[in-house]
Amino acid sequence: MADTTWLQRAASTLQAFRTSEHIAVSLARDLLWVVAVVGGIALALYIVAGTWPAVVTIESESMVPNMNVGDLVLVVDEDRFGGLITRDEGLRTGYRSFGDFGDVIIYRPNGVDSVHPIIHRAMIYADTATIEQSILGEYYRDPHGGYITQGDNNPYIDQGNLRIPGVGVVEPVKKEWIVGKALFAVPLIGYLPLHVVEFAILVIVIVIIHDLVFVRWKRKDE
Repeated sequence: MADTTWLQRAASTLQAFRTSEHIAVSLARDLLWVVAVVGGIALALYIVAGTWPAVVTIESESMVPNMNVGDLVLVVDEDRFGGLITRDEGLRTGYRSFGDFGDVIIYRPNGVDSVHPIIHRAMIYADTATIEQSILGEYYRDPHGGYITQGDNNPYIDQGNLRIPGVGVVEPVKKEWIVGKALFAVPLIGYLPLHVVEFAILVIVIVIIHDLVFVRWKRKDE
């Protein structure tokens, strides 16, 4: 009997929350709705992509013309929809993505989480012995194998040439540093995540104005 009473009280409280026209309650209800929608979208993206972040924004011109600044790119796990294919393998098999052979990967340079991931094409996979015997072996104290990457619009590979403040010279990309591979891109939509704070503020302002104006207008109309 006590459980039934508790459930009835909870249902009554929920019903009151859903139907209340008090400004504070209405505002809280709308904000919760926004959070639920955004959370649902994020969960759906994670389920489909199998990785996080599931989307990234192109912020430089290193992949032009196949990817442009402001493109929103869907990222999936590197083994989803087929294994990761390098440009070298793509040339042999004919596999292409984003206007060239091989997959475009998103990786954390040297495994560092404090800087933005890099989105470049996987050119080849080189084992440790290959790296040690190449000119790249001179750039690293502890040479190791990994993917060699390059932006489609860059004249040189990342490894041994790209230096990032706080990270150093970019090393061959280990498997555990890969966030995922690019599946497809939507032009211009990526500008939204670049200004996510401003967008969130705009949504909140719109919700507040809606509640203040609409609720008051509804009360007067009644």
